[in-house]
Amino acid sequence: MSADVRNYALVTAAYWGFTLTDGALRMLVLLHFHTLGYSPFEIALLFLLYEFFGIVTNLIGGWVASRLGLKVTLFAGLALQVTALSLLALFDPSWPVWLGVSYVMGAQALSGIAKDLTKMSSKSAVKLLVPEGEHGALFKWVAVLTGSKNALKGMGFFLGGLLLALFGFAGALAALAGGLAVVLAASVLLLPGHIGQAKTKVKFSQILSKSRAMNYLSLARLFLFCSRDIWFVVGLPLFLSVSMGWDHAEVGGYMAAWVIAYGFVQALAPKLVRKSAHAPDGALSRRWILILLAVMVVITAAVWADVQPGLVAVLGLAVFGFVFAVNSAVHSYLVLAYTEAEHVALNVGFYYMANAAGRLVGTLLSGLAYQWGGLTLCLAISSLFLLLAWLFSLALPRPTQPQTA
Repeated sequence: MSADVRNYALVTAAYWGFTLTDGALRMLVLLHFHTLGYSPFEIALLFLLYEFFGIVTNLIGGWVASRLGLKVTLFAGLALQVTALSLLALFDPSWPVWLGVSYVMGAQALSGIAKDLTKMSSKSAVKLLVPEGEHGALFKWVAVLTGSKNALKGMGFFLGGLLLALFGFAGALAALAGGLAVVLAASVLLLPGHIGQAKTKVKFSQILSKSRAMNYLSLARLFLFCSRDIWFVVGLPLFLSVSMGWDHAEVGGYMAAWVIAYGFVQALAPKLVRKSAHAPDGALSRRWILILLAVMVVITAAVWADVQPGLVAVLGLAVFGFVFAVNSAVHSYLVLAYTEAEHVALNVGFYYMANAAGRLVGTLLSGLAYQWGGLTLCLAISSLFLLLAWLFSLALPRPTQPQTA
């Protein structure tokens, strides 16, 4: 096994370990605090800082990684997650609601920082471990890393519920913290140093991308993830529960299956688009966004016209997930193809800042849109966001085309 393949395997394994705990933690918090009688709004507050700090971390984390190396930010992300899990295990149900919400929000903020440090480090490292110019190999390995991550996050949902049933809230968190601590120790011992560290000092003012292609790709990414989370976070689960009469297990099972299938499609994306004569480029991204927009318009129209809305939502959004996964995989490749190895952490951090902003906006609007107009309004706004994503992607060139400010 070559050193590059070995390092890729180590980085991916660390990312997998983190992702399992990330998915499990979300399910643990949702189920446990629902059982304690927290209102939906109070539970939503528990995740607010998690999403917000994703934006901050991606913006600053890339600059830190370019100065200190990706190994430092990867280890910091894993260590912060162990800390967050350990702190949450100390939660006392007898605390007043205001204290409990504040405490969990703080721990979740640490987990949000940890998630994006780990994600940024892992995806940036792929660029450095694949030989320069091998676009096909880069697309393949990025797709495998991203797809496997999302599949494992879905599995983490199941793991969280299982651990909660077996060991209770504190015991489940302790088990997750212990397992991730082992992953951290192995990574410290086996990964080489100075991965991703820039040869020249990077100024703090450089955290905002100077590349035109990177800026437009980031804007397209922001609206792409807005288009998903505006119905995925609140709208669809409530629709399935209230309108369709599904129980919590059925709703959770569908959402987990959606994420797992989404991950598998991402991993297969290179095979799905391999008939193209070139490596993925802006034109391919635009094509798949248009397909996604067409799917969403059909779903929205059918739900609005009350044509088997339940069946259309369940099956239609599964189709949406398939096309969305290909879009996401193409974007994940382009962010690495558009950047030089020297500044990979800086640009990947900037790009995933936009990703986190899209998730935050989509999450906030999901509750409001569902309250004002049900699932139909969520889907209609999703269509608008997809149109904006397509418009911003019009400026995306081929990865081989020189980039100017």
